[in-house]
Amino acid sequence: MAITAADVNKLRQITGAGMMDCKNALTEANGDFDAAIDILRKKGQKVAAKRADRASNEGRVIAKTNDAKNFAAMLTISCETDFVGKNSEFIDFTEKIINAAMANGIKSREDLLELEIDGRKVADLLIDMTGKTGEKVELPEYNVIEAPCVAAYNHNGNRLGSIIGLSQAGCEKVGHEVAMQIAAMNPIALDQSSVSQETIDHELEIARDITRQEGKPEDMVEKIAQGKLNKFFKENTLLSQDFIMNSKISVADYLKEANADLKITTFFRFQLGA
Repeated sequence: MAITAADVNKLRQITGAGMMDCKNALTEANGDFDAAIDILRKKGQKVAAKRADRASNEGRVIAKTNDAKNFAAMLTISCETDFVGKNSEFIDFTEKIINAAMANGIKSREDLLELEIDGRKVADLLIDMTGKTGEKVELPEYNVIEAPCVAAYNHNGNRLGSIIGLSQAGCEKVGHEVAMQIAAMNPIALDQSSVSQETIDHELEIARDITRQEGKPEDMVEKIAQGKLNKFFKENTLLSQDFIMNSKISVADYLKEANADLKITTFFRFQLGA
């Protein structure tokens, strides 16, 4: 497969790796971007975790809670350019959708698309906005959390947001700070037990290849790979991560300090382009 300069640049934007490294990886992977990313990782390249091309992913992410703090919702409404995403009419439109979703207790993306606002379904309103802006306007993501306590966080500019559920009422401050943690540190799961076996196998494969390329003895490869996997768990699972407000403790420690019985029920994180 012929590798174009545009392909190389796209991989470079995704990973941050050098142009020649990206070209060689794409050539080796026959143009498969996910495989090329793995090749770069196995060769010791430090690459971004993101695997999506951000160029066509603009719009707004909005996270909100109800007044009772027991229901949180978050959605993404996407468009093609930052110009449209920052337009006041588009901003008002996204607020109208999330407010209607909250007011009606909508629990799924499918139900939200069918929700009528001023006599028209949200799905039709998205088509109307496409006609007004000249860009594809979609609602790719919508999730809710119901829990004794919920919190929402919107990062400045509404390109990134998170929602979290907690097992006990009255923990809004804790919820807000952990929601900020989720937005900043992008955990893939709550804890080690929540990580899929597919992800574990994949990370072990990468770790073994890197270890062998470092020239380590074969009888040490599995032990070293397991150590790298444990580091992966610490950096990428929420409860094991260093707490951003105090790096001397983990998120699990922070929860225990707040309330020994407090648990995180679930969380979601949306980011434009991710």
